[in-house]
Amino acid sequence: MNGEEGRPRRRHFIIWPLLIAGVIAGFQYFSSQKFVNPETGRPARVALSEGQEASLGLQSYEEVLSQSQVITTGPEVELVQKVMRKLVAATGDAGKNMAWQVSLVASPQVNAFCLPGGKMVVYSGILPTAETEAGLATVLGHEMSHATSRHGSQRLLQSRLSQTLLTGANASLALGDMDSRQKMEVMAALGAGAQYGVLLPFSRNHESEADEVGLYYMARAGYDPHEAIRFWERMDQSSSGPQPPEFASSHPSHGTRIERLREHMSRAEEQYRTAKN
Repeated sequence: MNGEEGRPRRRHFIIWPLLIAGVIAGFQYFSSQKFVNPETGRPARVALSEGQEASLGLQSYEEVLSQSQVITTGPEVELVQKVMRKLVAATGDAGKNMAWQVSLVASPQVNAFCLPGGKMVVYSGILPTAETEAGLATVLGHEMSHATSRHGSQRLLQSRLSQTLLTGANASLALGDMDSRQKMEVMAALGAGAQYGVLLPFSRNHESEADEVGLYYMARAGYDPHEAIRFWERMDQSSSGPQPPEFASSHPSHGTRIERLREHMSRAEEQYRTAKN
């Protein structure tokens, strides 16, 4: 008998670790909390309770402020706080239980963010691009929508699911008889697939949803929703260098944002007219 014939053949890829990972990922998904966005009706699953989100958001907020130069007085602070107050009233039931708070930080960054639970940081570098009160409402409304839509908790769950499945795939490869180079190539391909095929589109969907919900918030707060399009046109003009391909970015291109905002403009206009009457 040939020695090769008497030896059991090993498979290049052992399936059962991946099946176990699939069961664990299924449990993670179905045991997570359901959430339906009250503005868009979009269903989702989240990894954390609202209390956990608020606690983590507060910790991060305090950490950022401790490392930043916070502006506490002046017309820019008053403007940011004024816009924030008007938008908070426009969030309705989605934002009524959040402990909203905003801080203006001296920084050239053209950016702002809102943490889970309603804590927001606005960098002074975005104010020239915002240009007007309505432009600032575009920025703040968008960022506040991330909090009310619980996007951070959704992304955390998605990341956990992807990591569980990748761990299972890694274990399956380790038990097979691929050489180390083949294993690295397969895991790199799987990792890229998770990043470009799942996580980045997932994040772009969140950005688009925040654009839509933020548009409604600013309209209900009494700001002309068309100013959102003008803001993103200014952002496009002020961008330094070419933007990365949209498939490789966590954010939609400025042109895509503007196109989708126009799709939601009729509903926003109706809410704006109601707010002005």
